[in-house]
Amino acid sequence: MPPIVSVSRLRKTYDSGFTALKAVSLDIEEGEILALLGPNGAGKTTLISIICGIVNPSAGTVLVGGHDVVRDFRLTRQMIGLVPQELTTDQFETVWNTVSFSRGLHGKKPDPAHIERVLRDLSLWEKKDNMLRELSGGMKRRVLIAKALSHEPRILFLDEPTAGVDVTLRKGMWQVVEKLRAAGVTIILTTHYIEEAEEIADRIGVINGGRILLVEEKAALMKKLGRKLLTIELVQPIDALPEGLDGFNLTLGDGGATLVYEYDTAGERTGITALLSALAEAGVRLRDISTRQSSLEDIFVQLVGEDA
Repeated sequence: MPPIVSVSRLRKTYDSGFTALKAVSLDIEEGEILALLGPNGAGKTTLISIICGIVNPSAGTVLVGGHDVVRDFRLTRQMIGLVPQELTTDQFETVWNTVSFSRGLHGKKPDPAHIERVLRDLSLWEKKDNMLRELSGGMKRRVLIAKALSHEPRILFLDEPTAGVDVTLRKGMWQVVEKLRAAGVTIILTTHYIEEAEEIADRIGVINGGRILLVEEKAALMKKLGRKLLTIELVQPIDALPEGLDGFNLTLGDGGATLVYEYDTAGERTGITALLSALAEAGVRLRDISTRQSSLEDIFVQLVGEDA
């Protein structure tokens, strides 16, 4: 099955001379959740804006459902729902009218039953007659999601959808995302909450400096780039590493009360046995040992740091 979104050699240079995207290529499979991670200014929003037909590319092509986003703008735009970062809504309009009007903008006939389902799924039904200015910031962001879903898109872009949203509403939004995925909707999200990407995404993409650094299945990425940290709690703090331990990748922590050893989980040998023997020979007494798998955030910082 061909990808639902196919980006090939995409470039974008603004009139100021700034190049936001540098030959970006990316395929997005139908029905998946792809989390796109990157620091501010990495090119995430520019990439989304071009796919959605809001910004024109300087070079390269984007196909949505097999159709070119520039040549077949109206057709591709109907397939896409976009939840932007900014809270751009008419503050003096009701929730119901705002969402219904958005459906009409995409050329869809009125369907009150669909609008009701969307509002109920987003816990907005009781607020349907409220004006937007009466809603909290989190509720307003839910209205943006409702607007994006009003015309039943096959693809949903969520650009920082939980920015400024409290924990309860955030968890509710991700439950909605799971329901949409179950219904076959392809979801691409950008987020600063890396733990959320780690929890719900099928694949992780990392972008920095206008280039895609990698796109990997989450489990494969964690296995390939993940590392473990062995924390050794000492009986007595030490001021410096004893002789004979210089060859190990050790870091003193907690004022000399702990040693942290980093090792590759995919390696044939972890070096832990040799380390423990060397510690015993050096007369370093251990109180406790614990391990921690590196998180997606650790991997993200590593990748972006290497590319900087």
